[in-house]
Amino acid sequence: MTTPITFHRSRPQPPVPAPAADSCCASGDCEGGKSPQAPQRILGVPAMCCGHEERQVRAALAQVHGVTDLKFDMAGCSVTMRAEDAAWDAARAAVNKAGFQTDPPLPKQAEDACCSAGSCAAPIPLASPASGIASAMAPAPAAPKGSLLLRIPQMDCPVEEGQIRQALESFSEVRRLRFDLPARALTVEAPAESWEPVIAAIRKLGFTPEQIAAPPAAEETAKAQRTELVRLIAALGVAVVAEVFHLAFPDTLPWRVAGMAVAAVAIALSGLAVFRKGLSALSRGQLNINALMSVAVIGAFLIGQWPEAAMVMALYSLAELIVARSVERARNAIAGLLALSPAQAEVKQADGSWALTDAKAVSVGAVARVKPGERFALDGKVSAGHGAVDQSPVTGESIPVDKGPGDDVFAGTINQSGSLEFQVTKPASDTVLARTIHAVEEAQGQRAPTQRIVDKFAAVYTPAVFALAVAVAVGFPLLAGWPWLEAVYKALVLLVIACPCALVISTPVTVVSGLAAAAKRGILVKGGVYLEQARKLTVIGVDKTGTLTEGKPKLVAHQVLNGDAAGEPVLRVARSLATRSDHPVSKAVAAGLEGATEEVQHFGAELGKGVHGSIGGYKYILGNHRWLHERGQCSPALEALMKEHEAQGRTLSVLADDSRALVLFAVADTTKETSRHAVAELRAMGVRAVMLTGDNATTAQAIAQQVGIDEVRAGLLPEDKQKVVAELQGAGEQVGMVGDGVNDSPSLAAAQIGFSMGAAGTDTAKEAADVLIMNDDLRKVAETIRLSKKTYAVLWQNIVLALGIKAIFFVLAVFGSATMWMAVFADMGASLLVVFNGLRLLRGVHKAS
Repeated sequence: MTTPITFHRSRPQPPVPAPAADSCCASGDCEGGKSPQAPQRILGVPAMCCGHEERQVRAALAQVHGVTDLKFDMAGCSVTMRAEDAAWDAARAAVNKAGFQTDPPLPKQAEDACCSAGSCAAPIPLASPASGIASAMAPAPAAPKGSLLLRIPQMDCPVEEGQIRQALESFSEVRRLRFDLPARALTVEAPAESWEPVIAAIRKLGFTPEQIAAPPAAEETAKAQRTELVRLIAALGVAVVAEVFHLAFPDTLPWRVAGMAVAAVAIALSGLAVFRKGLSALSRGQLNINALMSVAVIGAFLIGQWPEAAMVMALYSLAELIVARSVERARNAIAGLLALSPAQAEVKQADGSWALTDAKAVSVGAVARVKPGERFALDGKVSAGHGAVDQSPVTGESIPVDKGPGDDVFAGTINQSGSLEFQVTKPASDTVLARTIHAVEEAQGQRAPTQRIVDKFAAVYTPAVFALAVAVAVGFPLLAGWPWLEAVYKALVLLVIACPCALVISTPVTVVSGLAAAAKRGILVKGGVYLEQARKLTVIGVDKTGTLTEGKPKLVAHQVLNGDAAGEPVLRVARSLATRSDHPVSKAVAAGLEGATEEVQHFGAELGKGVHGSIGGYKYILGNHRWLHERGQCSPALEALMKEHEAQGRTLSVLADDSRALVLFAVADTTKETSRHAVAELRAMGVRAVMLTGDNATTAQAIAQQVGIDEVRAGLLPEDKQKVVAELQGAGEQVGMVGDGVNDSPSLAAAQIGFSMGAAGTDTAKEAADVLIMNDDLRKVAETIRLSKKTYAVLWQNIVLALGIKAIFFVLAVFGSATMWMAVFADMGASLLVVFNGLRLLRGVHKAS
């Protein structure tokens, strides 16, 4: 929180009109009297293709009144938002003004399906059906409405995934692509009229996409993978037989023909898909991995090296399968959390008995029970019992948290002691655990800066090496007098070595491993771009209330200021106003005062100042120090008294009528135990912490001194925080911002990286932030920076490793005695090395590193 008194923690919304007949529900049920949310809309921004441009669009939309629930899809170059018609027009105009052309409006989302007969359409599951998450709870759900679900049997590695992404980049109608490599499935979120062109574009790449109604089940995918492994092992066995024919039998025509036939069988078993994709690429004038391998194997076969051709194709295909499975280990590292959530929950029945029920069938509001040692199947709020809960699967906290009535609990966490009853607050598809997995899946679809650089390099590198191979095959015989067959053979070896598979794979597997490692520690990074850029941060702006402090202030003192004012009546007035406000300081005042309340008329709030209303025909305000000054009601005696309290780090609110200040309330907020350690860790890394708060300077300085922060900017409104962030950026600093509320959204969006605190406790993820910290531990910011540095180091280790191995074998191929055997082992060995090196990040990063 940034100000002593604010009416709402959320962005102010325009009055919501009465629901029309076709209005849509906000939460999946149409309760009487509940106003619907604004409709959900998708704004296409074709030029938005990187984190910097996303930040510009986000900053533009942050200034538009009435736009909420921003969700950015970098892969689809679009923004999903909730907005009424007027706000929608203003949003499009704001983005256009920022220099971005927008697409014509797309249809409203299916999740805005309208209510019928008192109930709304079921919400769309957050976890993608083709996201690589194998749920043990139930069969895979159908594809989201309006999505094309394809099975692509030949799509078996991240390189081919990249080819398909590139082919579909020109389709502005495609909003999102979701790849599931183990199942060889692709979900394309696009209007139905674009499905045929999308399928045609994929088919042109040499793939044979098949439209399916539902993603393959986990058992079906596993069976297909086992079948493929058996086929490739058989191909390798046949290739060995071809090698035996070549070595053990005389070099006569019958034996040579027999050996070539055996080699052809091995190539057919392992390489038909490679040939199909490679020849398709060559027909389009493209040179990709499959094209290089196709040319190399066909060329080797034609010049009489058929045993090596068979062995190379079999080893290549087998290694590709191993690499693909290794990459999926990184992709699915966080998906294993889903299995932590039990498939069933013990739910209280209408007659008071308890029965095991499918977790997906449990409705919001039902009461469930968890015994000691069991896991929670759903999110909820404890209604009875006390116990210690291990929340590490969700928040990364290793120490169990005591839970009692009123406390939140999350699916996948473990009840360690005591029987707990809880009221379900979220359906199975919308638990914190499901949203965690969804956030990681979304992040995996965004390419990091280094990955984009590598992709561009690979696009130039492959044709360059092909040209080099042609030069060796033609130039050396003409200029150096090499035998033609020897030169062609060396050129073919170069083609095998040149495959950029290791280079292309090196970045995504590293980034995805880093994202998964962060998620397992309770840190959700919204994309590889933020994971990679966090290492550059030099300044961290930190909100005070709820970030450095507990955010749960208590009333520690109050004093009636005017002798003519009766104590009990004015305290009742203060409690009546404070009860109407959602701000923590007001809640502390209300909780600290006993007694009844009175009806408040004409209640309202002044952002960053306080609240006001009429009681018994008289107007009152409950406001902060600044507002009292503006009203001219801060006398010298009151000023001295307030400074005395503020020197102790207390936040003050004053009840006043039109003419005088009536009661002074002092509220204290204690700092978190982890705040001092977090600031010290940042300082040790060379990162400066700056407090940005709406509170007064004296209180801010007192808190800053407790946690070890030297620089404080106090008395800031939300837009002032944004200006401070811009000022620091103008001075050449790389700025991160840490906050916990919507008041911090402008500054979170303006910073290079925004960190949102306490995401596990909110109903929806903080959309303005780039990194969500699932608990309130500020030390996770330093951990994110350390992980970013390690990820960046591993990225370049992999790039150097991939290029270094290839450079060595390039020299051996041209001037030494490298064979195709050596070439394929060098290429696939490099691929496996970079994959396994990237997977090291799954262990996370420790403070010592």
